[in-house]
Amino acid sequence: MNLFQEMGLPEKLVARVAALGITEPTPIQTHAIPAVLDGKDVMGLAQTGTGKTAAFGLPLMNHLLKVGKKPAPKTVRGLILAPTRELAGQIKDNLTAYSQGTHIK
Repeated sequence: MNLFQEMGLPEKLVARVAALGITEPTPIQTHAIPAVLDGKDVMGLAQTGTGKTAAFGLPLMNHLLKVGKKPAPKTVRGLILAPTRELAGQIKDNLTAYSQGTHIK
């Protein structure tokens, strides 16, 4: 069993992450993902390139996949704030890659 799957992420996301070449969770992911999936608030601090986007993005996608249907027009299901346009673009690129093959946009 994949370590991401052991954390409680659905097979669809686990397979997508593996297809992107991510086979083992980083320390920030190991600590944050299970806590977020349990409904806890998490504040994490980690170096650049340690997988923080996946640490919050994969649990968010898990929630959106469970809902399973399109939202009503002009509604928001998740909000991610970033301090710069460049970081916002990087987050978007990562989340788009993780959500490929799902109904999540």
